[in-house]
Amino acid sequence: MPVTITGVEAILTQPGRSRLVIVKVHTSEPGLYGLGCATFTQRVFAVEAAIERHLAPFLIGRDVDRIEEIWQMSMVHGYWRNGPVLNNAISGVDQALWDIKGKRAGMPVYQLLGGMTRQAAAVYVHAEGADRNAVADSARGLVEQGFRHIRVQLGGYGGPGTPQHRPEGAPEGNYFDPREYARATLEMIEHVRSEVGDEIELLHDVHERLAPIDAVRFAKDVEQYRLFFLEDALAPEDIGWFKTIRQQSATPLAMGELFNSPHEWRDLITNRLIDFVRMHVSQMGGLTPARNVAAFAAMYGIRTAWHGPGDTSPVGHAANLHLDVWAPNFGIQEWYRPSELEYEMFPGLPEVRNGYLYPNDRPGLGIDLDVDLARSHPCEEIVEQWTQTRLPDGGPARP
Repeated sequence: MPVTITGVEAILTQPGRSRLVIVKVHTSEPGLYGLGCATFTQRVFAVEAAIERHLAPFLIGRDVDRIEEIWQMSMVHGYWRNGPVLNNAISGVDQALWDIKGKRAGMPVYQLLGGMTRQAAAVYVHAEGADRNAVADSARGLVEQGFRHIRVQLGGYGGPGTPQHRPEGAPEGNYFDPREYARATLEMIEHVRSEVGDEIELLHDVHERLAPIDAVRFAKDVEQYRLFFLEDALAPEDIGWFKTIRQQSATPLAMGELFNSPHEWRDLITNRLIDFVRMHVSQMGGLTPARNVAAFAAMYGIRTAWHGPGDTSPVGHAANLHLDVWAPNFGIQEWYRPSELEYEMFPGLPEVRNGYLYPNDRPGLGIDLDVDLARSHPCEEIVEQWTQTRLPDGGPARP
């Protein structure tokens, strides 16, 4: 008799700043369940509805072993596809089914993917500050903790947020000046490089803040500081400009955290226009498509750098790590330094030692969830402010 799905639930929790969505898939085998990440933090309640009102009725009674078929049918069952709400919902189920398969096999998921090609994954962490000296101080502190890859950001995304020359009646919002951001960021990177030396790898996230031609110039200007990579220099709508950047700059490029369709990453890979794929694994639909993309990118010499901030859940970070230690073309893994509460809420959450993230050898994804503790930290019903970004004249801008 096959083991079947008997229930699918979405568990929403907020142990820190980000709202998280965890999927728990129950099975017909007593005590056997799987966990997956479905976190789209700005739309958690839409994902919850997609899981419990649409996917759950569709999935109950299906064989847990048929991961590929379930993924394919889930993607097309709603007819319209490749959107962030549906993809995250599908991802939560997909990761949970891989978790179940590993538990049934008595193996970690990385063994099911093909086994380790490395013992641990090198990670990068974030250094931020209101001015260049504060960023350098933060970076030095992280180096002292054993980190060798550090993303440097001046005052958050879009720069330090200095007062703008606004027109009368301009609405409130998260204002930034693209040109000021570019100037100040280049000065900051130069300063941090002089402080930490050439042995430490520096990264920077543009976060799609620049117009395409300004992104071309920025990639050229930052080349002299030899970044490990420049992240999200362009918005998904402007990816045609990557060819221009590539022609004019040798700065390594990472792209993908907003991608949810193969049409967005396929040509960038086949034309070798980026150096790292860094999709949000739940945004792209789970472990199944991420495994396929990693193998596809490897054929073109492109490395992985999966999205891993605080709005990837600990379950999602565990899934990332299984991909990291398996993939021959692994590059780097973003890491967010979880709180003590998160380690208590998610037993088995991976740990960093001396700049490397280590998996455990537990079956499945190797992580669990204290459901009662998670439910005691419910998601706030808020309207995000940081995504309400504006240019100096008050016009809307990408966040």
